[in-house]
Amino acid sequence: MENLVLTWLGHSCFQIDLEDITVLIDPFITGNPSATVRADELFPDIIAVTHGHSDHLGDTVEIAKRSGSKVVCIHELSQYLKSKNVKTEGMNIGGTVNIGNLSFTMTDARHSSSIDESGREIDGGKAAGFIIKADDRSIYHAGDTGLFGDMALISRLYKPDVAILPIGGRYTMGPEDAALAVKMLRPQIAIPMHYNTFDVISKDPNVFASHVKTMSNADVIIMEIDSPIIL
Repeated sequence: MENLVLTWLGHSCFQIDLEDITVLIDPFITGNPSATVRADELFPDIIAVTHGHSDHLGDTVEIAKRSGSKVVCIHELSQYLKSKNVKTEGMNIGGTVNIGNLSFTMTDARHSSSIDESGREIDGGKAAGFIIKADDRSIYHAGDTGLFGDMALISRLYKPDVAILPIGGRYTMGPEDAALAVKMLRPQIAIPMHYNTFDVISKDPNVFASHVKTMSNADVIIMEIDSPIIL
């Protein structure tokens, strides 16, 4: 089993490094006050985008065109990216795309999605999450979402080892609802994201950790930006 290295690049952006492949999720780097890297320093093989909002689609076009990355995303977003000469693997909720030894299964998320281009809103399809499987390990990146009961079904179907969940509130679930999501998902490890990037989503991740402790056996890892962990 090869090492899987996870790095938080701020907000909802994570990098997954395996021995022979790098995956970048929701690459919002430029304009992200919490990011410590530049977009031109990133060379992923695959980019997974949960939805079209600018703090998730972010630098996808620039990174993908420069590095030749393939972008995994929902159909409507893939059509938009193709118009920008980006290579895509379009899919939809419940579908799975296999790339090399990795699989990407698209899950539901309770959120909106649109692409803002020069002040014009373009249909971004539906917001989503991903189950990313590598070898016998499974990572659930929830994207932007509120709490929903079918997270229990995600647990039953995909048995995520790691759940990466938004806790910022206002635009997504907050710490208390995210802790209940952990209870339903039953991962070994829970990682908070989408908080403290901006004042309106300012949250203490330790509040999330304390709620998780009361209702789940999951270990909470509060990651530091640009500090990799080995899973």
